[in-house]
Amino acid sequence: MAQLSPLLKQATPVVVDHGEGVYLYDVDGKRHLDFTAGIGVTSTGHCHPHVVRAAQEQIGKLVHGQYTTVMHQPLLELTKRLGDVLPEGLDSLFYANSGSEAVEAALRLARQATKRPNVIVMQGGFHGRTVAAASMTTSGTRFSAGIGPLMAGVHVAPFPYAYHYGWDEQTATKFALRELDFLFQTVSAPNETAAIFVEPVLGEGGYVPANTEFMAGLRERADRHGILLVVDEIQTGFGRTGKFWGHDHFGVSPDIVLIAKGLASGFPLSGIAASQELMAKAFPGSQGGTYGGNAVSCAAAIATLEVIQQENLVENAAERGRQLLEGARVIADKTPAIGEVRGLGLLVGSEFTTADGEPDAATAAAAQQTASKNGLLLLTCGPYMNVVRMVPPLVVNAEQVDDALRIWGEVVASVTGS
Repeated sequence: MAQLSPLLKQATPVVVDHGEGVYLYDVDGKRHLDFTAGIGVTSTGHCHPHVVRAAQEQIGKLVHGQYTTVMHQPLLELTKRLGDVLPEGLDSLFYANSGSEAVEAALRLARQATKRPNVIVMQGGFHGRTVAAASMTTSGTRFSAGIGPLMAGVHVAPFPYAYHYGWDEQTATKFALRELDFLFQTVSAPNETAAIFVEPVLGEGGYVPANTEFMAGLRERADRHGILLVVDEIQTGFGRTGKFWGHDHFGVSPDIVLIAKGLASGFPLSGIAASQELMAKAFPGSQGGTYGGNAVSCAAAIATLEVIQQENLVENAAERGRQLLEGARVIADKTPAIGEVRGLGLLVGSEFTTADGEPDAATAAAAQQTASKNGLLLLTCGPYMNVVRMVPPLVVNAEQVDDALRIWGEVVASVTGS
């Protein structure tokens, strides 16, 4: 009898029968508040009727039309709709299936367009599990261990993770930018550097938001040295942070933006967007793929964009995000076991530390597991896996946030004794 790989460790014991909105129902009929959203994927909630209807209708027309062989209407319509929400000037799209593929497509484009070999990534960033993407990932060694030698030409600069350094945000930001300049002098000369990759909020790295000074510093250096700024919006895009794009909080414009996760409410679809001028600099034949731009996924993505707009989900993410962040901080104030609560929109992380300030993965895991037993599904993240993250669907309402905070408060009190 075949079984799943033993390396696929389950974060919760839940076996799902069906989902609806922010809830998952297991095979025994128990209801769970899903504050994982498939790791930020089910942006419109589980089985939103409008998305389901769009996918069902498309399945009856065309399931797959390979998009370098034939065009299909959902692909063309989605491209048009994305043109209304993409950052200004990014008017050319390439579609793939996963975030990792989008990262590798952006890497390929950046190197070919600039004819430079090196890229800079941020300490704590996550960009995927394929070999090139894993080589660019520094949120944990588990993503790249045992597959070396890794891809050459990747260099790591600090991210302004103030709590980790024990500094205020301004000090951490000045340090990060100064070290980036030092990296240009010592490791990767600017004229050898094709791109800087950055997440507006570190995802797997611990739900750490960037800030305006840091992002402006990256943009200024990219402009000065002819380097492309690639913003990884795979987890932060499509309203997740309370603005349509995570980088909108910081007033910068990317040269390339990466999209996936919340784009199609659970259907596999990813892509990169750049200007027509930049995209045209890629080599002929360098972009393609069998399943990219799948017709059903594109139909679901169109419906997702419609739901986000019609139900004001970006605004809801901002409002419910403030409620969730404030509530989590009230809970943290009652226990020294949580060193910091941080986030942006509906990305909220609680970092667990010991009495002497060291990462406390054991308590974080105990809290996450206890929450799942009590009907609240959460995940951990961070280099030490000591951050419990909350990433509910964008359709979550005030009552559901309060319910989650009630459970979370009880869980924290029980596992920390506070």
